[in-house]
Amino acid sequence: MTIPGQDNKQNDLIELLVEDDKAGLRLDKWLADSVEDISRSRLKSLISEGLVLRDGLPASDASARVRVGEIYSLQLPELEEAEPAPEDIPLDVLHEDGDLIIVNKPAGMVVHPGAGNQTGTLVNALLHHCRDSLSGIGGVARPGIVHRLDKDTSGVMVAAKNYAAHHGLSELFSAHTIARTYLAIVHGSPRPGLGTIETGIARASQDRKKMAVADIYEHPSAREAITHYKVRESYGQGRAKLPGDSLASLVACQLETGRTHQIRVHMAHLGHPLVGDQVYGRGPGLSGLRPIDDVAIAATEVLRNFKRQALHAAELGFDHPLTGEPLLFTTPPPVDFLELQHALGAL
Repeated sequence: MTIPGQDNKQNDLIELLVEDDKAGLRLDKWLADSVEDISRSRLKSLISEGLVLRDGLPASDASARVRVGEIYSLQLPELEEAEPAPEDIPLDVLHEDGDLIIVNKPAGMVVHPGAGNQTGTLVNALLHHCRDSLSGIGGVARPGIVHRLDKDTSGVMVAAKNYAAHHGLSELFSAHTIARTYLAIVHGSPRPGLGTIETGIARASQDRKKMAVADIYEHPSAREAITHYKVRESYGQGRAKLPGDSLASLVACQLETGRTHQIRVHMAHLGHPLVGDQVYGRGPGLSGLRPIDDVAIAATEVLRNFKRQALHAAELGFDHPLTGEPLLFTTPPPVDFLELQHALGAL
């Protein structure tokens, strides 16, 4: 507990008293349970830096067991500035409070800075937008990213503003209690039109930038991946080679897990890769579409100009990690996705 009469964060100094029910815990674990907005790994660093005192003397062993009546002082250093530079990039904000921000990410925007993408990312934009409301995650002034969308995938994303919200969101995602619905336009039409794809997914052995379906019992790094899908619309049924087939379909996918490229890998695994997917798909065009009339010519032109995978994160629902309030956010697909739908719908 905080020492009576002490301001929990006055002068960046926190003083804590070990109570009966906490005796025997590791120092780093007890501090993590007692202090909000600072991660356990960051607290370990503060201990090693001599910024945690036990009864006035440095407590240098993070694994030491705390005892009843001991008084610990934690001197908080100045909040570190995040390494990515804040950038004044417009954001489509769907919701914002003191703990969370939900945005509609455009296609073409990378989520996190990395090799070849040090600027112009969602994190750069969030650092600027949330600069006065970030209380620090792990001692660093940065937004907490708990899930990502591929660069060329559009749609709803949530980020945390503080450690407590970040930790809570992480637990929700781990427990698979986040409702996520994506819209995808795929080649052909999956049969049956309603189903569940359950496989393992791991790095592809031939190309480390790609993911692939893998047996979770045979591949050491494979992780369980579950996607529920439903065909919503079918396009070009009269132009397909076989009766009852379609040239393309709009599919709603609900994620039970969130593996890298999960929907793209799973739909390709079914034999129905996403339209425009240069990694797992067939590139521009549709098998069987012949530009023999004005409608087909127009659709062919739209397909040729569609340079990304046709995937949009349409819905995100969860209980607020701190207040418990049910939240649900939906956003329509962007213009290029809608134009593709319209062109295919005319076939």
